[in-house]
Amino acid sequence: MDKKEKILIVDDEKIVRESFYHWFIEDNYIVDTAEDGETALNKYAKEKYDLLLVDMKMPGMSGLDLLSKIKAIDKDAIIILITAFSSVPTAITALKNGAYDYVTKPVDPDELSHLVKRALEQRALKIENIQLKESIDEIIKPDNLIGESFQIKKIYELVHSVSRTDTTVMIRGESGTGKELVAKAIHINSGRKYSPIITVNCGALAESLLESELFGHEKGAFTGAQFRRKGKFEMADGGTIFLDEIGSISLRMQIELLRVIETKQFNRVGGNELIKSDFRVITATNESLEDLVKAGKFREDLYYRINVFTIVIPPLRERRDDIPLLVNFFLNKFSSAMNKKIKKISKEAMDFLMNYDWPGNVRELENAIERAMVVGKSDSITVDDLPFHVSRNYLELPGDEKSLSSMEKKYINRILNESGWNISKTAQILEIDRVTLYNKINKYDLRKLE
Repeated sequence: MDKKEKILIVDDEKIVRESFYHWFIEDNYIVDTAEDGETALNKYAKEKYDLLLVDMKMPGMSGLDLLSKIKAIDKDAIIILITAFSSVPTAITALKNGAYDYVTKPVDPDELSHLVKRALEQRALKIENIQLKESIDEIIKPDNLIGESFQIKKIYELVHSVSRTDTTVMIRGESGTGKELVAKAIHINSGRKYSPIITVNCGALAESLLESELFGHEKGAFTGAQFRRKGKFEMADGGTIFLDEIGSISLRMQIELLRVIETKQFNRVGGNELIKSDFRVITATNESLEDLVKAGKFREDLYYRINVFTIVIPPLRERRDDIPLLVNFFLNKFSSAMNKKIKKISKEAMDFLMNYDWPGNVRELENAIERAMVVGKSDSITVDDLPFHVSRNYLELPGDEKSLSSMEKKYINRILNESGWNISKTAQILEIDRVTLYNKINKYDLRKLE
């Protein structure tokens, strides 16, 4: 049942107050009365009303004075003035001071009833619009950006703050923590949300390919360039460009990148035309850029240019409270996608997930639930359905093997062996590019078992 609106009638004539009272009671409003401005002001201070009907001429405080005092308390108060014909110019002045409207005596009940109804409908619509705007102002999150831990709530706050600006953002975190999801959250909560967010994985491309990818190329610029092609910076015009694995680009490309970020201008490869593009820059890295700067592998001026506002995403092992939420999300996601009736997870399986250290973070958890959904036979996921149940001691490493690189090496080696060293399949499971996987294999000197 809808809440009844409250009307306050303010008039020094008793017969007018009583007539209005009965009219609006019959119209199903809650009605209160006051015989003068002082009484009305005291009542309004104690209890808010949706609308006030106020006589212009009253002894003591006039209707105009009451209008000013009520508006000082509540600028959104709806006040309709009742005036004699001779006071119409004064009533018009009152409209300029915030009155909603006025009626002249003698008052037509139907006219006043329609006026009150229209005023209250507009008030309700205004309140609804304010509530809608407030709900829209709340952060919009991509589906996988899930969590209720204090760490993830802090990230929501940072995203909410920086998304309203055009500030350059650097997102830091281990592989699989969801850096791209945070970048998307910033974009879709920004004023650029109706333009695209363009993602470039800098670590997956050789320098020559990266240059063409970022800046585009003209026809004939190099062998195989049969057509003119727009680059990612040009495609991001009006929107956002997300440069993932920013620490992997060469020093020469870093010089070009700094120039483009600062000027928003560039040339396509093999071209002379100066291209202008209005884009916002968000970068991401799982490396320590500070260490790369010290080692001379990353330009200090570029570092300071992109490190304006930093968001650090904690690894999943540092926000274990979010694991059940993520598990349930992935359960629903994959059960719907695969049309399977698995909607639950056993206590033993959940305990294992909660105690596992997740070197691959949220990405690894998602892959684990997807795999369990594929092989699961009952209506609940069990420990036997999880891909690493036979290696429960996987992360119980000796003291000198507890570094992140040691865990990453061991995990990648295990997935390679499980897939029979199928590079494409392994890269798909790890959700990384084949180039990145080859780099990891070389970095850790991994070898196929004979």
